[in-house]
Amino acid sequence: MKTEATRDPWRATVLTLFPEMFPGPLGVSLAGRALGEEWTLDTRDIRNHATDRHRSVDDTPAGGGPGMVLRADILAAAIDSASPEGDARPRWLMSPRGELFDQAMAEELASGPGVMLIAGRFEGIDQRVIDARGLREVSVGSYVLSGGEIAAMAVLEAAVRLLPGVMGNAESAESESFSGGLLEYPHYTRPLDFEGRTIPEVLRSGNHEEIARWRREQALKLTRIRRPDLLAKP
Repeated sequence: MKTEATRDPWRATVLTLFPEMFPGPLGVSLAGRALGEEWTLDTRDIRNHATDRHRSVDDTPAGGGPGMVLRADILAAAIDSASPEGDARPRWLMSPRGELFDQAMAEELASGPGVMLIAGRFEGIDQRVIDARGLREVSVGSYVLSGGEIAAMAVLEAAVRLLPGVMGNAESAESESFSGGLLEYPHYTRPLDFEGRTIPEVLRSGNHEEIARWRREQALKLTRIRRPDLLAKP
């Protein structure tokens, strides 16, 4: 449900060669329940802008080499159709050579009007359309996928859950991993004793100040062991 009557839904557009992949997992759970109210998803088939009867969208790389390259003219037409002049949303190209997507970028997206995501395929995208349309290249990790669709879903999931009214409890987002520059502390619940392992005494003490201190210490410990790079950030 909308929390503010005057607030427009957050708008996501995905350009892809496989529109049937969407909404996929975005159609269930928190994101799915909010779809159509707190946010909208417009999935566009890049092939609709092909100019030949075979609906070709790629060609051989200039200078030779393996694979195929998505043509600049066709992708530009798809971008212009889905994001006309005056559209304030950022345009992100999902690419393994892009800057690494993180929680701060998810928060940046969630605070704006929405996003256009381009799910690349083949060996790559013609650099001229990246430059001409001001695409920001973004990666979800140091690995290569067959296409950008799964990466686009990950970006949308991370941003949509931060929209007002989607998660329900704002405190959940505030204590999650990366929200304060640290990994999240360990969690426990019933039963009290599980195979001889008990819940830490401090969590049963009822002393909220001590609990907060313990959680902070545990978060620092986990971050120092698993992601020391986070502690090195200014």
